[in-house]
Amino acid sequence: MSSAVKKSASGVNSITEGVIWKQLLRFFFPILLGTFFQQLYNTVDAVIVGNFVSKEALAAVGGSTAQLINLLIGFFTGLASGGSVIISQFYGAGRRKDTSHAVHTLICLGLMVSVLFTIIGIVFAEPALRAMAVPESIMVYSVTYTRIYFGGITFTVLYNIGSAILRSIGDSKRPLYFLIVCCLANVVLDLIFVVWLDMEVAGAAIATVICQVISVILTFAALMRTTDCYRVVIRWLRIDWRLLKSMLQIGLPVGFQSTLYSISNILIQSTVNGFGTDTIAGWTAYGKVDSLFWMMSNALGIAITTFVGQNFGAGKYDRVRKSVNIALVMGVGMAAVLSAFLLLTRHFTLGLFTSDQNVINLGAQMMVYMATFYVTYVPIEIFSGAIKGAGDSVAPMVITLIGVCVLRVAWVLIVVPIWHNLFTLSISYPVSWVITSLIFIIYYLKGGWMERCRQRKD
Repeated sequence: MSSAVKKSASGVNSITEGVIWKQLLRFFFPILLGTFFQQLYNTVDAVIVGNFVSKEALAAVGGSTAQLINLLIGFFTGLASGGSVIISQFYGAGRRKDTSHAVHTLICLGLMVSVLFTIIGIVFAEPALRAMAVPESIMVYSVTYTRIYFGGITFTVLYNIGSAILRSIGDSKRPLYFLIVCCLANVVLDLIFVVWLDMEVAGAAIATVICQVISVILTFAALMRTTDCYRVVIRWLRIDWRLLKSMLQIGLPVGFQSTLYSISNILIQSTVNGFGTDTIAGWTAYGKVDSLFWMMSNALGIAITTFVGQNFGAGKYDRVRKSVNIALVMGVGMAAVLSAFLLLTRHFTLGLFTSDQNVINLGAQMMVYMATFYVTYVPIEIFSGAIKGAGDSVAPMVITLIGVCVLRVAWVLIVVPIWHNLFTLSISYPVSWVITSLIFIIYYLKGGWMERCRQRKD
């Protein structure tokens, strides 16, 4: 095995050796904290506009606006995961030249996609929000926030690429450090633009974009200064069409999977909009608290995908299986603890976003209906991440389409109109989690995915 696999020039220890649970935790926690600070961008926006502007402003920076942003960003993150898997497998196998080509191809892909996203986000912001039945009381706020955010979407895309490259080679610490700096800057800028300069929602959006610029500068400075094979050199930016094809074969299904999630969430958000501004604000506040669970799930998913990718690339298949079992136990335990914490503190945590008691009560109801069942989602994230890490991204997309999206959309279109209340709408999530988890468990144990991926690799 080459020295590139054992230890990189930057001192990043390989994850193909050592005690699995320790390596997973060592990789997981920086990703978790990094995801936490990344999520704080929008959470800080919500806290400040909710307390210093109005509940209408709170509803605008979350809700439908967040769903539209997540639709495109989620698609690209999924698309970029194809590059991450390729990079992690090359890096784990010690293929330095291929690693470099994959890194530069992924960056070129991101630059092209970001131009498209900028145009789509600015031009279609208002029509899309109107199609989602956003109330007129928050329409101006929502359109303003969305257009400014998408005006700076290139920096969001580039940061996601840079951090994905670092994580794919086993470095989850530097993305965390960069996000801590940017999150602190976002707090300061939000206070300046929203509170001091009275720019309301526009100020919150501008602050977020500026912080994304800072994160790109920090991330790419690290990538351009390294001497390892993932070093970024501007004049080397070109597309390796063979690698791009491989990236798209893995990344497109993952991107579509994320899009399907977002579309079902948009449909649910449109239904929530029909309940009025207080419910939208409560949904937004709960969504920010709920993001704690999705941070944990996302971090564990990235950890297991990268862990499996490098070990699969190195031919350590037993280590792949063991890491999945360990990650599953870790995920279930963390989900159970987080559920209990959120349920016990729900009124306090929701009160951080607004003083409106009706909004707090509505958010608390949603939390009881959904947070109680977080543990049922864990198998989806673990098994999906592991299978994608080995290079099979089509099956997770199909399972997600059937188990989450089709079922959830059917529930909203058929069941919710019959029993039109918040409870019926909210439990569409845990119902879909349980069914999808069962399908993933069956596929993981009986689907023969490992052997097919090994044959393609060999």
